[in-house]
Amino acid sequence: MCVVGKSELLKLIEKYKVIHPFDYDLLDGDGYVLTVRDEVTLNYLEHRNLISNEIVFTPPDMVARLSAKSKYGRMGLSFLNAVKVHSGFVGRLALELVNLNNERAPITIKMGDPLIHIEFITRIGEPSPYMGSYMFQYMTDEEVRLYLEIIKDNFGKEMDLERLEELARARIVS
Repeated sequence: MCVVGKSELLKLIEKYKVIHPFDYDLLDGDGYVLTVRDEVTLNYLEHRNLISNEIVFTPPDMVARLSAKSKYGRMGLSFLNAVKVHSGFVGRLALELVNLNNERAPITIKMGDPLIHIEFITRIGEPSPYMGSYMFQYMTDEEVRLYLEIIKDNFGKEMDLERLEELARARIVS
């Protein structure tokens, strides 16, 4: 297992749209910084789920790891998610946050603000892609069709296309 470097990440973005939409300026070392799609203010001790602006696709031979930008940690914003994005997952991420600011002050995260680092890591062994209820979450019909085509063209042997169609119809859309 190893972290995918910038040059390889760019190839994955081009070929499989592992980050979409993609902004070159949000590349960060060997990873990318995901942004949020809506502006949110969290009051002290408030827990909220923020949705990433970007769709993440983790190919079946990889996993992804998340970590919050230190800027927000220093403000007292705590990132509650498990830090793994399963292999095979496609969708916008629900980022679970709570405000633990020592001064009990609200923290505002604006639409498009860089919030979470994501790194892709190669995995060893047979693929075991995610096929759970959060697949394709917060995606439009057009976006789902785009990714189903990418999967069909590149990962049809690793991923159950029939099951993916079912998950796409039952996805979380709001």
